[in-house]
Amino acid sequence: MFSKLFSKKTIILLCTFVFLITISAIVFCNNKVEQFSNDKLYNDINKIPHNHVGLLLGTCKTLKDRITINPFWQHRLEATYLLWKHKKIDIILISGDGGWHGYNEPEDFRKAFLKLGVPDSVIVIDAAGFRTHDSVIRALKIFGLKKFTIISQLFHNKRALVIANKYNIDAIGFNANDIGRKHAWFNYFREKLARVKLFLDLYILNTQPHLLDDTRFIN
Repeated sequence: MFSKLFSKKTIILLCTFVFLITISAIVFCNNKVEQFSNDKLYNDINKIPHNHVGLLLGTCKTLKDRITINPFWQHRLEATYLLWKHKKIDIILISGDGGWHGYNEPEDFRKAFLKLGVPDSVIVIDAAGFRTHDSVIRALKIFGLKKFTIISQLFHNKRALVIANKYNIDAIGFNANDIGRKHAWFNYFREKLARVKLFLDLYILNTQPHLLDDTRFIN
């Protein structure tokens, strides 16, 4: 059908144009994210300032075999516990998928924290943090937080901080240990595309979280 409407040369030119636009968008969005947040990111527990609340971004506890512990999950658990243990945060807000995909990210984290000795009284669950966009915006609109520490891997924190900045949230990021691109190449490729969607959501579509239910302010 297309060959009847356009010549082969025109189709090739159109495909090339679309390809170049796509690559340019990926490069532009990723560069912007990389340039934005370096002064808001911390690796050293002794240098990061105190915030009342730490926003832990959820991920699945296990890999596809449902047995092997997801190293991203494990490192985020350890980073959050480290912040709490060193009194760099007082409250842990766990935001993740609460059951839509057959697992409960916040509850898995909560159980692990309880085993580590973290009291349930300092743990707050957000089971509607279906993606990073939702988690950060809900922290503001549902939990009333205008300042907090985001906890995830470096690449993830960078994107989350861009969202926080767009909504005038005074956020910093604490970087959990990473596992290297060699062992998680798909995650890093997906992150490149996620950053394009980030700019579409924030600056073009004005996308809001899937759920904006009753407020539950954290004191």
